[in-house]
Amino acid sequence: MTTIGLIGSGHIGAAIAQRAVESGHDVVLSNSRGPETLTDLVERLGDRARAATAQEAAAAGDVVVVTIPFKNVAQVPVEPLAGKVVIDTNNYYFERDGRVPDLDEGRTSVSEVLAAHLPESHVVKAFNAIQAAHIVSAATPSGDPARRAIPIAGDDEEAKRLVAGLVDEIGFDVVDAGPLAEGRRFDRDKPAYGAELAADAMREAVAQG
Repeated sequence: MTTIGLIGSGHIGAAIAQRAVESGHDVVLSNSRGPETLTDLVERLGDRARAATAQEAAAAGDVVVVTIPFKNVAQVPVEPLAGKVVIDTNNYYFERDGRVPDLDEGRTSVSEVLAAHLPESHVVKAFNAIQAAHIVSAATPSGDPARRAIPIAGDDEEAKRLVAGLVDEIGFDVVDAGPLAEGRRFDRDKPAYGAELAADAMREAVAQG
């Protein structure tokens, strides 16, 4: 059993939390509005869930999911995430986040920005390229020949193995896109983004990104 902290409890965070609880993990949820605003979600998730501040969720999690608008990355607590595996679900939507020249011009990628903010953490990009509702509705047991795959990317192999195991428990196969910089291959508007594919087809989509 792992405790999963969530910084952000919107659609993606809530879906990951649900599947994590169903897989036997504890979850500690947070958002920008305060723990008291998460009462309904915690009640729905049951005894394995509790609400906290972002600092507390970061400290409590064995693995921590950052699932907030990209424009708010600078608000992610740094110190309690040192040494931890951090899953980044973020996407860059300039309409919401404002223009970021380094991203627009390809000098960095979304998850590399978070990794620069968290220099002592092991950031793995995952769950950004799947619709939130599908994290619950499309989950299937390991070995299902039609099982969907999601891509991940990261610089730390052990961190990726840990995240891949969690993704498998939640209900999906994993396609490893390589280092964190390669996460741009499944960003918005790339072939793998939102694609409902099994592993072999997802590998092809990632390669085309």
